[in-house]
Order: sequence, then C-alpha cells, then structure tokens
Amino acid sequence: MDAIECLKTRRSVRAYLPEPIPETVIEDMVDAARLAATARNEQLWEFVAVTDPAMREKLAGIMEYGKFIAQAPLCIVVLCKDEKYYLEDGSAATQNILLAARAHGLGSCWVAGDKKPYADQVCKLLGAPRGYKLVASVAIGKPAGEIKTPSKRSLKEVLHWEKF
Repeated sequence: MDAIECLKTRRSVRAYLPEPIPETVIEDMVDAARLAATARNEQLWEFVAVTDPAMREKLAGIMEYGKFIAQAPLCIVVLCKDEKYYLEDGSAATQNILLAARAHGLGSCWVAGDKKPYADQVCKLLGAPRGYKLVASVAIGKPAGEIKTPSKRSLKEVLHWEKF
C-alpha cells in the first residue's frame, strides 16, 4: 500500500477478531513509532505492547472510553518522559502506530491518555518509572465487520491560501 493511500484510508476500528498479531508485526509497528518526528531528537517515548488478555482487561476497566481494548488482541501503550515536548512527540509516535497498523492490514483506535483521570493508574499498572506520562493507548487487531467511513470536511472547507 502506498503512503498516501494508507493516510487517506486509515479509520478508527473498535471491533476486532481474536486472531493474535505476530511479534514481527508488533515490532514493525513500534519501529515505525520510534522513527516518528521528535522535538530536538529527544525521543522521549517508551512503548508497552500488551497482548495478555488479563492485562488488556485491566486496562479496559480503567479507561473511560477504551472498553474495546479488552477484545483487541493487542494494545500498544505510548508513554513519554515528562519533558517539554512529551505530548507532541508521543502523539507523532502514536500516529505512526496507527498508520503502520493500517499498512499491515490491521484496524486500530487511539484511546486518549494525556491528562485523563486514569493516566496515573495505567502508568502504575504497567510499571512505568516515575517521571513518565501516558500519552495514548492504541487498540490493534484484524477488524471484525465493516469499517465505517465517517464524513469529513471537504478540502475547500479546511484549506486556506496565504491567510485564514
């Protein structure tokens, strides 16, 4: 799949088949994440690949809008050192995970973490060292059923030339 097609066809998927994801595919997605844009090349990120069903169930129980993580065969949690650009760096890495999942024919969904009331609980559950913040959790798996394409604002509505 070419890069532009991948970008234009990525969708949030919240229902997954129970098929496990090969370790090599997980490593490839995290490799894509670690190569994301990063302010001052600080690379503040760490990634936790959660495949254990009991652990995914615990994560889903903590997160307000991430209940589907329990059914996904994989959740990649993005954590960043609490430095000036942690959110920008972690978000760029998270987007790369979403796109890498799509390129591998998988569905994914970004579950917010930064500033959520459960963020510290997730960090503690995963054994993150002090000084790390939860940026996102990404549920990943083969889509179960049809992938919906929500309407998006047109290019003419969002593109401004020279000034707003």
